[in-house]
Amino acid sequence: MGDESDLAGDRVARIIAERIMTGRLAAGEPIKQDELAVELGTSRIPVRDALRILEKRGMVSLRANASAKVVSRTVEDMDVSYRIREVLEPMLLAESIPHLGEEAIDALRQLKDRLADDLGYEEYLALTREFHVLCFSGHRAPLLSHIIEWLWDTTYSYRAAFARMSVADEERLRAMRVERELLFDAISHREVDLAQRIWAIQVRRTHKALLRYADRADLLGSETPAGARGNSSR
Repeated sequence: MGDESDLAGDRVARIIAERIMTGRLAAGEPIKQDELAVELGTSRIPVRDALRILEKRGMVSLRANASAKVVSRTVEDMDVSYRIREVLEPMLLAESIPHLGEEAIDALRQLKDRLADDLGYEEYLALTREFHVLCFSGHRAPLLSHIIEWLWDTTYSYRAAFARMSVADEERLRAMRVERELLFDAISHREVDLAQRIWAIQVRRTHKALLRYADRADLLGSETPAGARGNSSR
């Protein structure tokens, strides 16, 4: 019974996480456990298990009275997270590239080509994450991977906001397609240093674009603390 409950909790956690990362559950929004259990045709036990899983991932906050809500990150949180990502993600990419086989390279090529199409925001966000996960899939550094995954999960609302902005901006999309082509070419030719530089540029570009919208809590689904406007000039 315990194993079945764990599996059900994992399934519910995936469903809730997908809704959070696509914006269907907004930052700060309460999660109604009873309604969710009825909707998914399960009991409250897997829902509670799922929420505990997502709390560890930094996506949900739980209180003693069992209420739950989607975590809302401040602009300062995002700023720090992206500066960390700019350092750590190129490191993980360097760990991965030497171990990527031809099957992974072919899959990256297909994802790159799909991302060049006109896509809706949710599909674009999902494919972008899939592309990035595949870029890292050859790594032999589980601790580093875990840290980066946590940073992704805790900045989901900002990544979703950037995806929404991107699909509505043809000039930005063209620039990103060019960068993705350059990144794929560097990865496929095992040019690790070049791939790292391109990756860092992509993270920094996204970071700066989000900071320009630091006062748009309606767009970013964030909390803007006092002083965030000044910090956003970094």
